Amino acid sequence: MNLRQRVLQLFQRPFFSDNRTLLGLWLLLPLAAALVKITKHHNNFLIFCGVFRHTLQQSSLYAPYPDEYFDTNHYGPFFSLIIAPFTILPEWFGLLAWLVALSMLLYIAIRQLPLRDGIQAATLWFCAHELLTALLMAQFNIATVAGILLTFICLHRGKDFWAAFWLMLGTFVKLYGIVGLAFFFFSKHKGRFIISLLFWAIVMFVAPMLISSPDFILSQYAEWYQSLTAKNAENIFAGGQNISLLGMVRKISGCATYSDLWLLVPGLALLGLPFLRWQQFQHLAFRLAIVASVLMFTVLFSTGSESSTYIIAFVGVALWYWTVPWARTRWDVVLMVFAFLLTSMSPSDLFPAYIRKTWVVPYALKALPIAIIWLQLSWELCRRDYQASEI
Repeated sequence: MNLRQRVLQLFQRPFFSDNRTLLGLWLLLPLAAALVKITKHHNNFLIFCGVFRHTLQQSSLYAPYPDEYFDTNHYGPFFSLIIAPFTILPEWFGLLAWLVALSMLLYIAIRQLPLRDGIQAATLWFCAHELLTALLMAQFNIATVAGILLTFICLHRGKDFWAAFWLMLGTFVKLYGIVGLAFFFFSKHKGRFIISLLFWAIVMFVAPMLISSPDFILSQYAEWYQSLTAKNAENIFAGGQNISLLGMVRKISGCATYSDLWLLVPGLALLGLPFLRWQQFQHLAFRLAIVASVLMFTVLFSTGSESSTYIIAFVGVALWYWTVPWARTRWDVVLMVFAFLLTSMSPSDLFPAYIRKTWVVPYALKALPIAIIWLQLSWELCRRDYQASEI
């Protein structure tokens, strides 16, 4: 019995695999995060509430409001409708409800994956600390990875209409959801999927106009583009931003003159190469590996990646390790441990502060284990046979 099978057996034991244990853990984490944030400044949640309020007032969604919060909003106008139910609650309860909703959405998405209970449980345990990191920032990244997973799950089940819903939802809030288009080739009803995408795009484009006005929302889409363009320029050398492969290379080299396209274009090519192996599409393990690759790529090749964004990549790491039909090697185990220690634990107080402040943060080294794993996964997708009777 190999190590992977032994670990899976561990997570199949009653305590680790029991739905009550896992559900309790994933409910406890947002509660803990809410208690921490409510005693401190929960700036991101105030920004989110401001999106709804400013939409009603028809005042700029992307202008600074120093009397309300610091920093500015970078989510699309459609987000005003998503956050609306949480803004009408008392502030502390709205924050708690928001964090619980994020955690439960991802929990449900992982539980809906076409995987054995043991693999689902292992994924939930492995990602728990990274979930806490994301919850402490209260951002949409948790819903983003859930939406990408649900896009795949719905396509896998032949529910193209709802797959398009989740894809467009992520796109109209934070653009990241657009990566779900990589799963287009998994659809058994491609025409229906395209029509559904157009339908939901129109609905989500128009919907915020119901609580404001068409002219205002059109102007805010233009401002959103300007906001993202400016944010991209600011992120290049920002300490807490651009924690990506792009950022790691730029910060280690100290060079600001080259274009990120020198890395992005080869990255896109490497992401796309496995799609040439269309014979492998019939294997669920191969399709799940594609999902893992897309999740890691989304973080590694975005200048907007920050510490809390890594919940997206970390779910991808779990899928990479657990869902292959062959035995994992000791090197693979080393990579998993490396990712957990450097990527997941480095923002915490359990990680040596000197190493974090001197090396990890200045050089965006949180991206290093994910980059290595993604490169190995890309090789596996291009070379390995994913045929298996089950995962």
